[in-house]
Amino acid sequence: MPPARRFLPSTTALRALEALDRLGSATAAAEELNLSQSAVSRQLQTLESQLGVEMIIREGRRIWLTPEARDYAAEVRGALQKISQASMKLAVNPAGGSLDLAILPTFGMRWLVPRLADFARRHPEVTINLSTRLKPFNFATEAFDAAIHFGQADWPGTQAMRLKSESVVAVCAPELRRDYSPGEPKDLLRLPLLHIETRPEAWPAWFAAHGIEGVQVTGTIYDQFSTITQAALHGLGVALLPDYLAEQDLATGRLVRAWGGATQTPGAYHLVWPVEKSRDPALAKFRDWLATQTEDEDPLPR
Repeated sequence: MPPARRFLPSTTALRALEALDRLGSATAAAEELNLSQSAVSRQLQTLESQLGVEMIIREGRRIWLTPEARDYAAEVRGALQKISQASMKLAVNPAGGSLDLAILPTFGMRWLVPRLADFARRHPEVTINLSTRLKPFNFATEAFDAAIHFGQADWPGTQAMRLKSESVVAVCAPELRRDYSPGEPKDLLRLPLLHIETRPEAWPAWFAAHGIEGVQVTGTIYDQFSTITQAALHGLGVALLPDYLAEQDLATGRLVRAWGGATQTPGAYHLVWPVEKSRDPALAKFRDWLATQTEDEDPLPR
């Protein structure tokens, strides 16, 4: 049954509501929407009347949203983004479809992107749009068809395909190792340890792999491998870097191994997608192609 017309406000009114919430003033909303301030006010009044809910607080010339209206505006924002994304997909590639994919910055650029030329040759009818995201998000409010995810295949409401495990090596600046001279793995506990936000179990797993269980590992936290690498290069501590990322700096001597060789981290890289997208034709083609690229013994590109 289609929704009642009362609960389908005009996109103009919804855009006015979303802009007021995001920009904080009717003047700024009017400028962005290329409307007069009075026109924005009328749209909001129409929306209140249609829904039968007071949404606007008025004080002189100033207006702002009630707390309930702000929550509503956040949901409207996601819906408008989805409509815009769907319209762009249809306009850009009406025949073959497109895939909006969220990728992890480093893995996406170093592993996925170098392989995409092969997919493009095999499926020129499919357009792939890439955006970076560092953490899991809500597919219901973000306009993505799938995402590259590191961890376990436990993203709620999704299905997953495992892509690749990850091996890491403990590295630091040469002067840091020289100053501390670790003689065994547990000596690294005396050094400042650098953590990557998306892998909270990496250091405990590294120590466990070297026979050291149940230790409390402290240190500073970074959100991307690019920043944690720079921190290690400047002597701020010991970092656990994927072996393919550390390779060049180790070869040039800018980084050295703090201790030992590569160890496997908990979790793996996965392609995840919402259950309701499972039969999407563009996603199916991409997923089938990606399944041919997932061998663990296949080295990451240098």
